Amino acid sequence: MTELELTHLGKQSIIETNPNKVVLDKIPNPNADTIYCCRFTIPEMSSLCPRTGQPDYATLIIDYCPRNHLLESKSLKLYIFAFRNHGSFHEDVTVSIGKRIYNLLGPRWLRIAGFWYARGGISIDVVWESGEVPEGARPLDIDNAIKPYSGRHG
Repeated sequence: MTELELTHLGKQSIIETNPNKVVLDKIPNPNADTIYCCRFTIPEMSSLCPRTGQPDYATLIIDYCPRNHLLESKSLKLYIFAFRNHGSFHEDVTVSIGKRIYNLLGPRWLRIAGFWYARGGISIDVVWESGEVPEGARPLDIDNAIKPYSGRHG
């Protein structure tokens, strides 16, 4: 498949229940010579606890400084949706998503933050970064990226 033969965009797509089966697409970055940052905010992330089967919810924020490729958003939506019935701990979900996108795109830098909503009185926030922010890049702040909710004091 060439870069312009996208798996999902403009086509009807199957909703997978296994995130590993979802093809993430990348597209050429028309501004590859420019250092800039992109953000995806996913306020309705859900997965299942691998032990209890109870649903877990989060807001995910993915920031990256692209190099030669951009992440195609429809494929990201389908990938994230596949976690809905996938059992995995918060830390694994967050870090595995970040690593998969990083390995696909080879960006200058990538950060993923998972703000997992409280269950049992405990909220879990997970952040993974690929390294140092490139000089000249201005990623958005994550400290105030999501609004506080009942049980989250920030």
